[in-house]
Amino acid sequence: MEVEKLVSVKQMQTLKTDLIRFMMSYKFALAEMNTKIDILKQEFQYIHDYNPIEHVNSRIKSPASILKKVQRKGYDFSLSSIKENIRDIAGIRITCSFISDIYEISNMLQKQRDIKVIECKDYIKNPKPNGYRSLHLITQIPIFMSDREDYINVEIQIRTIAMDFWASLEHKIYYKYNKEVPQKTLDELKEAADSATQLDMKMENIHKEMNKLKENASIQEDMQELFINNERFHLPNDFLALGNNGKS
Repeated sequence: MEVEKLVSVKQMQTLKTDLIRFMMSYKFALAEMNTKIDILKQEFQYIHDYNPIEHVNSRIKSPASILKKVQRKGYDFSLSSIKENIRDIAGIRITCSFISDIYEISNMLQKQRDIKVIECKDYIKNPKPNGYRSLHLITQIPIFMSDREDYINVEIQIRTIAMDFWASLEHKIYYKYNKEVPQKTLDELKEAADSATQLDMKMENIHKEMNKLKENASIQEDMQELFINNERFHLPNDFLALGNNGKS
C-alpha cells in the first residue's frame, strides 16, 4: 500500500513538472517572438525613419481555455496531443497602418532562419464570409531549456487598424449575444467590414502617393548636396536656377 502511494505521489510530481514545463515553453516562445518583432520595430524607426508596426499584443491561452478547446474539438487529453493540435496557445497580434505593411512584416519574419512557417491563412485576399480580414501565420520557433531544445508553435495575426477595430467590435457583439447574433446585426457587420476595406484601400493609395513625393524630395535634396574635403555643403535653389539658366 505504501509503495502504491509512493508511486502515485511520484506520478503526480512528474505530471506537475510536465505541466509547468509545458506552459513555460509557450511563455518563452512568446518572449522570443516578441523580441524579434521589437527588433524589427526599432530598426525601422531608427534606420528607415518609418515604423510599420502600430501596436503589438500577445497572450497565452489559460489552461481552462485550452481544455475547453480540446474537448470541443475532440482531441486526446494529453500534452503531446495538445501540443500537436492546439496551435494558438501562444498568440501575437500585430497592428499596422497599411495593408502593404502587413505583407512586409510577414516577409521579414518568414525570412528569419530560426522561424519556420507551418501554415499561412490570408483572410485579406480571401476574407471570411462574415467580412473578417487578417493575415494568420502559424510559426514554430526553437526554445532552449536547461536539458533540451524544443520547438513551439506561435500564432501571429497581422492586420490593419481598421481590421482590428472591426474584429474587436465583432467579438464584443458575439460575446453580448452569446453567439446568437440577429441577422440584421450580422448584415450590418458585413457592411462595416466592406467599409473598413474601402478605407484601407484609400489610405493605402494616399500612402503610396506620399512615398512618391518623399522619394522625389529626397532625390532633389541629394542633388543639392556636395561633399568637399569631408564637409557637407547644401546648394541653394537660387544657385541651381542660375546653373540651369547658364545651360539654356
